[in-house]
Parts: sequence; C-alpha cells; structure tokens
Amino acid sequence: MRLSSLRSIYHSLPYFQTDRCIPNHSAISNSDFHALKSFIETSKRLFVLTGAGISTESGIKDYRSEGVGLYATTNQRPTTYDKFVRSAQVRQRYWARNTTAWPVFSTFKPNFSHNFLASLEHRDKLHWLVTQNVDDLHHKAGSRRVTELHGTVFSVICLSCCHMYPRPDIQEQIYRDNAGWAAQPQGFAPDADVFVAEEFVRTFRAPECVKCGGVLKPDVVFFGDSVPKSRVELIARRLEESDACLVVGSSLQTYSSFRHVKQAKDLGLPLLILNIGPTRADSLASVKINGRSGEAFEWLQDHL
Repeated sequence: MRLSSLRSIYHSLPYFQTDRCIPNHSAISNSDFHALKSFIETSKRLFVLTGAGISTESGIKDYRSEGVGLYATTNQRPTTYDKFVRSAQVRQRYWARNTTAWPVFSTFKPNFSHNFLASLEHRDKLHWLVTQNVDDLHHKAGSRRVTELHGTVFSVICLSCCHMYPRPDIQEQIYRDNAGWAAQPQGFAPDADVFVAEEFVRTFRAPECVKCGGVLKPDVVFFGDSVPKSRVELIARRLEESDACLVVGSSLQTYSSFRHVKQAKDLGLPLLILNIGPTRADSLASVKINGRSGEAFEWLQDHL
C-alpha cells in the first residue's frame, strides 16, 4: 500500500485525530501560569521528566488518560516482555501491527512542547531531560541532553547476538520477506501500534536477525521488563546535578518513572507537575498544575 494511501486512512481514523488523543481539561489559571514562570526562572539546572501526555498533542495516543487512552477506550493491552520472548505467534502479531503502523508513526512531528523544552536546553536552562516516550520526538525537536527511559522504537535489537538495527532497515527487510502483504489499520494504539485483522496476522512473516537468525525486538522496555541498571544510575546522577524537577504529561503510574520523582523529593529539589489529571506524585509536588502542556508553554514562551 502506498504511503500516501496509508496516511489518508490514518487521518480518517478517530484514533489518530489529535483532539481525540487529548483528555478533557480546563484552561490553566493565571496564577498557575505565573507559578510555572517563577519555577522556570528560579532554576538554573532544570531536570525534566516527560510522559505520554506531552505527545498526545502530536496525535499519538496514550495508555491511561481518562476517556481517550487505550485502557479507557478498548480492552486491548500492550504486549508484555515474557509473552513476546516465549511466543512466536505473539511476535508475529506484534510485528504485523508494528509494520502496518510504521509508515505513518515514523513521520509524527514534535509539537510546541517538545520544541519549547529543546529551546530551554539551547539556552542552558535545562540540564537534563528524561522521557518515558519511545517516539523520538524530543530528538526530532533538537534536544540532545536526553535519556529515553524506556528506549526507542527507532532501533531494533537482536536478543541473541545483541546486534542493533535502525528501524527503517527492518521495515525494508519485512517488505522483502512479505512481498505483496498489506494490512489496513482498523484502529490506532500507542507506540507504533495499530489494530489489524487476524487474517493478515496469520500470513505475516516476522523479521529475524540476518546475522544469527535470532529474535528481533524493538529496543524498548516492554511491560514486565526492567529498565537497564546503567540507565537508572545515569538518571540518578543527572538528578543529583540538578536544582529543580519538572514533570510534564505523566501520571507517574509506572515505578520506573516514579522512583526518579521520589529521588528528586529526597534530594530536596522543588518539584512542579504539569499534567492533565491526577498523578501518583501529587502529594510530593511543590506545585501541581492541571492542564495541557502546549497551553502552558505557549504562554511561557511569550513571558520568559
């Protein structure tokens, strides 16, 4: 299927439309705008943690948002690490869906929030950014002091020989191994995933490592897997070097993200949370702003 045709299909889906990805929210108050401004101005080595909520304004669906997230709108659940490793059928389904999503997912663009945070780095206000997202949008926006907590779907790793592949190379390999195969997306899910009919899954050939024949997996931390210890330790060091912690677009429900916010609190760092809806760390926050990051940063851009 031509990429232009896939884009047309995706943009006709309610799952893809940006306003269907962002949960209901109220306008940010003037006092909250000024609290955010004061927080940013006071910090000289800002540590930022972002989650799926920052990318919903780019049209990428999240998991947990009330009314619009995957968990609220479907009975689907993400693939777990154990199931992916143990089952060839699970890998077949995962890669069939990922392959169908990739031509459009790979073209998503950063939104105002990504660009604003990159500008803070370029002005030496932002010391380090950690993102839970695997969509590469912070890098696309120009951020360089970035740790991708859960990895990125733009790289693929062999679980046997550990050889790394760029994701576009795997897409070409998949096309060669599945000549004539094409599935239409029936719905859009987070993280380079769509829903496709089982008849297409059954005829799909999942990619294998061309070097050793091993199992290929996107270089991301699947549900049920653990963040590498070296990555956790790197983030901890960057937090120790920082003077404030800003959380953007995350409910912090996963411990992999919450532990770093807890560390920030233990270090005595001021903590501001900007998110639509409650988070796991609201009781720890110095300031909690309930609202959309794009609205907050657009105001901030004009007032810093």
